[in-house]
Amino acid sequence: MSLGSVLTAIVTPFDDDLAVNEGAFVDLLHHLAAHGSDGFVVCGTTGEASTLDDDEHLRVIELACQNRPAGTTIVAGAGSNNTSHAVHLTERATELGADAILSVTPYYNKPNRRGLVAHYREVAKATDKPIVLYNIPSRVVLDLPNELLAELGQIEHIDYVKQANNNNLALVDGLGLYAGNDEIFARTLDLGGHGGILVASHVVGEHMRRMVDEPEHRAQIDASLREIYRAMGVTTNPIPVKAALNLLGHPVGGLRLPLVEADGTESATVRTALQNLGLLDTVPA
Repeated sequence: MSLGSVLTAIVTPFDDDLAVNEGAFVDLLHHLAAHGSDGFVVCGTTGEASTLDDDEHLRVIELACQNRPAGTTIVAGAGSNNTSHAVHLTERATELGADAILSVTPYYNKPNRRGLVAHYREVAKATDKPIVLYNIPSRVVLDLPNELLAELGQIEHIDYVKQANNNNLALVDGLGLYAGNDEIFARTLDLGGHGGILVASHVVGEHMRRMVDEPEHRAQIDASLREIYRAMGVTTNPIPVKAALNLLGHPVGGLRLPLVEADGTESATVRTALQNLGLLDTVPA
């Protein structure tokens, strides 16, 4: 199946008490679908899955599946550094109706190659949906080299990789390729990849959709978005994108500790990038 090309790694909105704001989440889901997204990754890094308890985590997946905009897919984050926990989340996300599973490399405990293969064999048994491997060594310490990805791609149901190591970006036998960073989205499309799992698409989704639909203009559009890519990386994700969404009038709230809201300098960087793209009529005082 196709998971789509512009998959937004959607934030999890919080209310003033830092509880999940379900109404804001559903509203944002539909706003993004109307502005270029044809799929969503829920409860990923950008969705602050690491500070959601299991009930919250599964409820957000359920909300997404129940309120899935027409023509879009839901990819549920269900990874863990505890294989039994990853299996549990994968089973429940499948039951809740997710179209695919995003499974991050086990973090912190640093399994060796045999352990990684064994982990993913167990996860793959827990679902009949496509699994997207998530290679992000900047957060999990371990890198999955392309030859290991090819081996994992031989496991039934492991069908895609979200590649967030820019240096590893390449087509891998047996796996569909998704860009894991905004700045390699154009390169991924040029290589023949399926698309990207993106953050900047929260605010420039229509531009990123054009990069798929208008390959002859792809390089020019990509160049025009470089400032917003940099702004989304001015500090740890999802701090900048939540700042951007709040500036644009989407009530996504703050962040749970240990993440903190953007400071004045970071907010100014985000604000300037939005204004330079014509997304803000005026700079807030």
